[in-house]
Amino acid sequence: MADIARLAGVSKATVSRALNHSTLVSADTRERILALASSLNYSINIGAQNLRLKQNRTVGVVVPYDAAACQDLSDPFFLSLLGSLADALSARGFDLLLSRVDAEQLEAAAVPFDSGRVAGIILVGQWRRHEQLNALAARQVPMVVWGAQAPGQRFVTVGGDNASGGMLATGHLLAAGRRRIAFIGDITQAEVAQRYRGYCQALAAQGLEPDPRLCVPASFLAQDGAHAVHQLARLGVAYDGVFACSDLLAMTAINTLRTLGREVPREVAVVGYDDIALASYFHPPLCTIRQPVRAAGEALVASLMALIEGRPAASLQLPAELVLR
Repeated sequence: MADIARLAGVSKATVSRALNHSTLVSADTRERILALASSLNYSINIGAQNLRLKQNRTVGVVVPYDAAACQDLSDPFFLSLLGSLADALSARGFDLLLSRVDAEQLEAAAVPFDSGRVAGIILVGQWRRHEQLNALAARQVPMVVWGAQAPGQRFVTVGGDNASGGMLATGHLLAAGRRRIAFIGDITQAEVAQRYRGYCQALAAQGLEPDPRLCVPASFLAQDGAHAVHQLARLGVAYDGVFACSDLLAMTAINTLRTLGREVPREVAVVGYDDIALASYFHPPLCTIRQPVRAAGEALVASLMALIEGRPAASLQLPAELVLR
């Protein structure tokens, strides 16, 4: 608005009136201001207007859908995080508006904010779209992202310490005497890539080199745990441990190992990731890396509130925890 006022040679108040089609501004001046606004892709930010008037008490939670990652909204980890966010927002008197967007078009995540429906956005996942997220941050959309920190990011992230989690999971398997440890996950995803880095660091600490045949690509779909075990069987590669990048992958891997006649954990020890509720009831109870879901929801909301109020917020990395069962 300040730019339009400068270019038009008028005050910001006049620009505001013209954009709201006030009759207090002459037709010629109004048309000139509207033309400048159009050339600058300016639109009235109803969300900011509502916030200034203290009328907006809703936060948008956007969960992108990525066809390659195949992580459904029904994924237990997503549901746990959504519950944590809902609790943290409710404690502050805010409502939650849930929506999904195509991960290929993350700029669409800002639509609820631009339309004035929400005061800010919490985005669950980055999906390899850092440039789009940086563009939203440059537009000063109040937004906090659940995910891994990345070089050159201009947006605020809150996420778990994935590299440490990978080291803890792999270190536990190594301490149990396992030396041929398979890694199941999609290392093109930022968070999984960090877990794989921790896996490699834990192996290196024991003087071991990662075997590329033991790194099996897998989306977050539960059945990919079964596919990974079958792929290892087809390759005929020996392994005595599995680090799966989600608990669901770990569980389907265990079930498939049993169908192949391999005993868990005597022959093959398995560690998952997330510590979903089902992990403690599975047979055998699953060793896993706990994602700090309760702390994550609180941190995401606290960071977003700071941005909404015009205060700075720093990216935050939450500690990972090995859960032994």
